Amino acid sequence: MTTESQVRQEPSLLTTLEDLGLRKTSARYAVTSRIENGSDAFTAEELCRQLPEVGRATVYRTIRHLVDAGALCKLPILDGAPMYSIARVEHHHHTICSKCGAVGEFRHSTVERVMRSLAKEIDGQITGHKMEIFITCNSCLASESDSSSDA
Repeated sequence: MTTESQVRQEPSLLTTLEDLGLRKTSARYAVTSRIENGSDAFTAEELCRQLPEVGRATVYRTIRHLVDAGALCKLPILDGAPMYSIARVEHHHHTICSKCGAVGEFRHSTVERVMRSLAKEIDGQITGHKMEIFITCNSCLASESDSSSDA
């Protein structure tokens, strides 16, 4: 029999904030709950609109704390407004649709091999890396295809 603690092994975002020494408040609970129950990446402004009862500064501070703790990934977007997604335990990279903003994740051993090779050539020690690949997702490609076939 599988218990809930066996299914969800990573700590909740609220627990992450508590581990940083921050108090558990109703506003922080609302922010972390909305993030955990969301199905996709989000912007801080989207979160503010979804949580009108929570102050804008609280939303932004909570996001910053979670990014600093490594619980959220901050993703650069072409228009300049960053998006955020819950960080997975294992190392991964992101794809970002430049049309609709959909965020995907991928892992590929070739990227890690390239990093090991670069480490031999770089004067210093690599302490980390991030990779975002901007794409047009399959949904947007299908929509474009549908639009051009209707014309």
